[in-house]
Amino acid sequence: MNGGIKLNSNQSIIDKGQRYVMNTYGRNPMALIRGRGSWVWDADGRKFLDFVGGIAVCALGHAHPELNAVIKEQSEKLWHCSNLYWILPQVELAEKLCRATGMDKAFFANSGAEVNEGAIKLARKYFYRKNQNRFEIIAFKNSFHGRTTGALAATGQTKYQQGFEPLLPGIRFADFNNLESVKALLSERTAAILVEPVQGEGGVNPAEPEFMRGLRELCQAEGILLILDEVQCGIGRTGTFMAYQQYGIKPDIVTLAKALGGGFPIGALLATDEAASGFAPGDHASTFGGNPLACAVGDKVVDIISRADFLAKVNQQSQYLRQKLEQIVAQDSRALRVKGLGLLLGIEFSQEVKELVNICLEQGLLLVSAGPNVLRLVPPLNVSGEEIDLAVDTLKKALARWEY
Repeated sequence: MNGGIKLNSNQSIIDKGQRYVMNTYGRNPMALIRGRGSWVWDADGRKFLDFVGGIAVCALGHAHPELNAVIKEQSEKLWHCSNLYWILPQVELAEKLCRATGMDKAFFANSGAEVNEGAIKLARKYFYRKNQNRFEIIAFKNSFHGRTTGALAATGQTKYQQGFEPLLPGIRFADFNNLESVKALLSERTAAILVEPVQGEGGVNPAEPEFMRGLRELCQAEGILLILDEVQCGIGRTGTFMAYQQYGIKPDIVTLAKALGGGFPIGALLATDEAASGFAPGDHASTFGGNPLACAVGDKVVDIISRADFLAKVNQQSQYLRQKLEQIVAQDSRALRVKGLGLLLGIEFSQEVKELVNICLEQGLLLVSAGPNVLRLVPPLNVSGEEIDLAVDTLKKALARWEY
């Protein structure tokens, strides 16, 4: 005990964190120390049903036995050697991702922001090598692409950008799901269009099929690159391996992270052979990117999600969860609509949901918002029907306590 506070309790960890950890997050007053499947436990021993999963990262839940086994096996072989040498798990993961996505080449980093940064650099270098003065990127209002300098500049939400100006120049913003607004921004300087098939942080907003197909046709006609940010919606989250596969299109560049490592940090930048020709040795790099540990875990994640019945189960559970959320919309006048694809779902409310998130936490259910008025649900892709029932029942109880 320390002044009446148990060592390694929530409060003791919070006190030490407030003293030594930089104040960049609005954290909940708890410290998670253990997880198994769809469940986590805090330092005070309390159990929570986790429908946040590290914000769509723990796609197979916590402490998945196959991931545990592969990381243990790889840790006894080789942790790091840098990209001065060929790395077997990296090469194998690159092949698996290219075969699963229809892309041709892969570059590995450690996060979604890093690979989005790499995508912006690749688009600009591609046209530089063609002796074309194309450098502008068309991104979208309400988008989120990360917090590094380039990714932040391409993020269409000013709240993330304030105080970091001047931002990287050459980024222009169109209206999501509005093809005409994109056409109005095109110029001889346009290099690429950068878009999320589902805007995650912006409110769980799916792209309309005709909009996505229109972007592909527009890029083809104008000779520019289509970059898809699937950091949150890729790797099975929407019910197909990649969200863009539901739209019947293929990008020139696509970025992945979050679920790819099942909780282990890794990001991937995939491109067609043509787009990838923009990079030559020395143009881009990452010291830790594609290290043996991360790629070994990514290999196993791709194997699991690619199994014959896995995505069928994701779609089944997605439909079940959506139906139960639609019932809430029908019963609660504050709930306006259900949004999203697959197991990336949100309920839009007529008021801010911060208090509702807190009430759910008090009742043992972890949820997160997506913007002020959208409650986001991103359970593990292998969530059970019983866990969905429990989550929705808990949410209903929380709604009964939530003040108008």
